Amino acid sequence: MFSYMRQGPAFYREVVVLAIPIVLQNLITNSLGLLDTFMVGMLGELPMAAVTLANIPIFVILLLIFGLQSGGSVLIAQFWGKGDADSINRVMGIGVYVAGSISVCFALVMFFFPQPFMGLFSNNAEIVALAAEYARIVGFSYIFNSITSVYIGAHRSMENPKLGLGILSVSMVSNTFLNWVLIFGKLGAPRLGVVGAAAATLISRIIEFAVMLLHARFSRRFRLRLALLLRPGRALLKSYARFATPVVLNETLWGLGSSLYPTIMGYMAESTPILAAYAISGNIEKVCTVVVFALAGTASILIGREIGAGRKERVYDLGRALNTLSLLAGLVVGALMVAVTLLAAAPFLYPLFGLSSRAAEIATMMQIVVFSTLFIRAFNTTNIVGVLRGGGDVRAASVIDVLPLWAAALPLAAIAGLVFRLDILWVYLCTVVENLVKFLLGMLRFRSGVWIHDVTITRAAD
Repeated sequence: MFSYMRQGPAFYREVVVLAIPIVLQNLITNSLGLLDTFMVGMLGELPMAAVTLANIPIFVILLLIFGLQSGGSVLIAQFWGKGDADSINRVMGIGVYVAGSISVCFALVMFFFPQPFMGLFSNNAEIVALAAEYARIVGFSYIFNSITSVYIGAHRSMENPKLGLGILSVSMVSNTFLNWVLIFGKLGAPRLGVVGAAAATLISRIIEFAVMLLHARFSRRFRLRLALLLRPGRALLKSYARFATPVVLNETLWGLGSSLYPTIMGYMAESTPILAAYAISGNIEKVCTVVVFALAGTASILIGREIGAGRKERVYDLGRALNTLSLLAGLVVGALMVAVTLLAAAPFLYPLFGLSSRAAEIATMMQIVVFSTLFIRAFNTTNIVGVLRGGGDVRAASVIDVLPLWAAALPLAAIAGLVFRLDILWVYLCTVVENLVKFLLGMLRFRSGVWIHDVTITRAAD
């Protein structure tokens, strides 16, 4: 029954070698978010709720950038399998143009219209005013981060996930140090609070960008060619548009939809403790699920490489093995984290963040719901983002990822929270519907076998 799991020691060694740097990279990124939340939380529940609110549109822009990166990775992984370095340079150039333009527009909106923009996500005047102070500064950080992400994502698709680990380690250390200095006014600096957190993020992203430029200048493993980066050509642009556009739309629509969850919470009666609990629960979840979601990144690399190298005959069983590994990882991590939440979170962790008793109660509920269903979400992430998308089936993967959110989970959550004004427990349970529907649709698509495509063969000569 599980004969497809007999992939041989070399396969499992390769999964570990590729996954570990991605795990560490994601751990650094998500730990940074947890540290930010912890430091801002020391200022009080209101500042933490404000930063959570400001991060709603930031979450959307990060997912949009991730979509550009993921769309490009579909092509880059397969071009890497073919040994086509010129095409990889062209794909990276397109990614830099598009991601850079979008992040500049986003930063300008956040800078010139922070108060009305933040007012879209909550009717709590105190939270909105504080969130606007944070947003108008932090928006510029994603101009630098978007270009760095394209570069790191390209190298990850070329089986070099260690690069992202190194660059983001520098970012984490600098961000944490600057948070300490600017939030609390250490080493002679003024005490800036929430504004200091935003300034620390901006400066650390500039440092991160500078490290990326140094690597690009001196790297021997893969040479950037500016002529190809700056003039990607129409042929590659058409291929990028064909395969990246559905992924970008996927991540944007999913990000917009997911951002409506905290927006719904922001209009509920207990918005301050709910948003504070959501910030804590979300950051803990991200830190504790890095293993699960690193498997999705690994799956995309392996599936794309095998198709690009012309070894389509083993791709289906490879996908089955990777999906099963992810489901098992989700079961193990989920069970451990439910136990940790019940035994350790309330007495030891929540007091560190200064949560009120109500906010702590809500955070515990959210974590139990998330970790009890993590195995389903883990399977969905690897199947959709890793296997189907890595196989070039980007349109179907996008529909499976977005439709359950907008057609089922969001309407149910909105009705529960804003129409019937039910307790946050019922609103949060409505979000689980998204992953249940995804599981059924994703399983049907995977078993059909029609998701295996060589996305490089349609490219005409430039």
